[in-house]
Amino acid sequence: MDAGVEQPIDYGVTPVETMASMAGLDFVRSIFDGRLPQPPIMQTIAPFDCTAEPGLVVIHSVPGLRHYNPIGSVHGGYAATLLDSAMGLAVQSMLQPGQGYTTLEFKISFIRGMSADTGMIRTEGRTFNVGRRAATAEAKMTDGKGRLLSHATTTCLVFDLPTGTGPAV
Repeated sequence: MDAGVEQPIDYGVTPVETMASMAGLDFVRSIFDGRLPQPPIMQTIAPFDCTAEPGLVVIHSVPGLRHYNPIGSVHGGYAATLLDSAMGLAVQSMLQPGQGYTTLEFKISFIRGMSADTGMIRTEGRTFNVGRRAATAEAKMTDGKGRLLSHATTTCLVFDLPTGTGPAV
């Protein structure tokens, strides 16, 4: 890689066999550092400066005009995607090789609206508990001044990944 030259982002779906062979934290970090592809949903979100520690994921992004809804503000789906991703990846970061998860439910509270002028936002997902069959987590989204924009909670199903080929779910 050339210093100062931005490399193109690879979007795609990681094979289940690859995911199953890795500890969850290694899997999440491999997505963030580009060794594994970014999930295709993130093409519209354009996350950057993402970090992962056990049970904690932080994602930065900047809402723009492309995220607007018909009433002239950033669509709630933008926040929902980031909050769900941060919570899910926080859960993933606590899983052992061969384990996967899926979101069973999540609840979002929208506190402040966003616009193209909001600037950089920070989404932080943190686990409450990760058990053999279920996990719970929370996330919050703040603006550059530290003001709360939205927050969410989730319950995830934890399961053994299939040993055959094909999608994980």
